[in-house]
Amino acid sequence: MLRQQLGQKLQQKLSPQQILAMKLLEIPTLELEERIRQELEENPALEEGREEMPPDTEDTDFDNDYNEGGNDFDLDEYMPDDDIPDYKLQINNASKEDKHTDIPFVHKETFSDYLLNQLSLQNLSEQDAQIAEYIVGNIDDEGYLRRSLEAISDDLIFQTGIDVDAAYLETILRIIQAFEPAGVAARDLRECLLLQIQRKEKNQNQRLAEKIIRNYFDEFTRKRYEKIIHQLTISENEFKQANAEIMKLNPKPGNGWGGATDSSSQHIVPDFILEVENDKPRVLLNNYNVPELRVSYEYQELFADYSAAKSNSRQMKETVSFVKQKLDAAKWFIEAIKQRNDRLLMTVNAIVKFQKDFFLHGDASNLRPMILKDIAQLAGLDISTVSRVSNSKYIQTDFGVFPLKYFFSEGMQTETGEEVSTREIKKILEECIAAEDKRNPVADEKLCELLNEKGYKIARRTVSKYREQLNIPVSRLRKGF
Repeated sequence: MLRQQLGQKLQQKLSPQQILAMKLLEIPTLELEERIRQELEENPALEEGREEMPPDTEDTDFDNDYNEGGNDFDLDEYMPDDDIPDYKLQINNASKEDKHTDIPFVHKETFSDYLLNQLSLQNLSEQDAQIAEYIVGNIDDEGYLRRSLEAISDDLIFQTGIDVDAAYLETILRIIQAFEPAGVAARDLRECLLLQIQRKEKNQNQRLAEKIIRNYFDEFTRKRYEKIIHQLTISENEFKQANAEIMKLNPKPGNGWGGATDSSSQHIVPDFILEVENDKPRVLLNNYNVPELRVSYEYQELFADYSAAKSNSRQMKETVSFVKQKLDAAKWFIEAIKQRNDRLLMTVNAIVKFQKDFFLHGDASNLRPMILKDIAQLAGLDISTVSRVSNSKYIQTDFGVFPLKYFFSEGMQTETGEEVSTREIKKILEECIAAEDKRNPVADEKLCELLNEKGYKIARRTVSKYREQLNIPVSRLRKGF
């Protein structure tokens, strides 16, 4: 049975200007530069230059028109509490003369470019070159070909009309697997290691290493070393030397380029620069390449002239509306940039104040437990604002470049009631594992006991969780000689 019912619902809708301000707050410096260049191209009322009061515009009513309808807003009031990550939750700016030439690091050639350049040197037919290029396009960030040759064969016939079977693709793949770096285009770790060791001028240790990879790879990955030694009838010392050769091989040959296809991953431009003078940290915005903006003088004068004309023609009204729209957009964009800079510096200054010991000395053990709520209260901002500022942004310090997320962590109390960061506990956990006897690695239960003895009262499942977050395998897979 259908019913019609009247009801009232209160909704808060964001204006385009408010959405713009939120988006600008989220993006890092590199994207901000691109966004400003885009806006300069699209809006003739916006131009580069220091904002000053233009001459002979005091009598225009642009500002009054601009502020009609209550356009002023506080960004924090419109921040929805979504997408808050699980790490939970006085402005000093750099002048245009401050130059930090050591900040951006850019590696221009991608891994795919490197492989395609090698492909161009091969004497292949047009069809084989097209097949090889398609295979290269399927190599992932770590240098592996994860898709089966059968699947690639199906793709080729549907997308390019090239009908070749998996056996034919295997011959093309062998050509690519001969490229640098050694191990590229392997379909699994075993093949990757074999491709590398096969290129070496083998001594006795390397021949033994190749035999282990080829014939005993499953046992080797499961750390069943005694079984391998027994089946190969070799000494423990011979196995150690072969194992040392295997450890020299690169399990992820694509990682040297930071990604097979994504060149943007090569760009790390810090959004903030931390300077310390006389034990006083000072945060600067890295806005060296970000242009200063102002509303076009010519467009303001044009608006004043059109408004003074008092014409009621349709064409004049449309012209005035167009000019005003562009002026509004320019002024809103400049205001949104200012609000972004203010909130970024307020947030990072609060982080630096909260974690002052770390920023002075660079010792990770000095990091205090810190959540978004701590910084929001200290900076006088909304938690969602702090969350957006902290996302995808970096700060350059004397001890390296860090993502802002690095400084957020939950906390727990020791036996003495002292609150410590989970990061500190993870550091102690790493030290315990590094000091263990590799012949008899310590299980999670024993690690839990060791941490408890040091005053960190945590459960075994918590130890397991921290170990996994540190990408440390279970004790059985840490076994060695």
